[in-house]
Amino acid sequence: MRTFLDILLIITSIALMALILLHRGKGGGLSSLFGGSMQSSLSGSSVVEKNLDRLTLFVSAVWVISVIGVGLLIKVGA
Repeated sequence: MRTFLDILLIITSIALMALILLHRGKGGGLSSLFGGSMQSSLSGSSVVEKNLDRLTLFVSAVWVISVIGVGLLIKVGA
């Protein structure tokens, strides 16, 4: 069980980083500094942006659950 949660934590961490980087910048922060202000062909679609938001929330929920699971397994000593 611990190995499964560790692997799930690694996979969701990498996926979460990739999904966050795929989001379009909302303001003039660091994303616009490194070329985030340029328009892409996929960033104009609101359906794609909504689906990306949903997928990011789902992956982050799985990440939080796996972090809590690993923490509980460490505390129990399994």
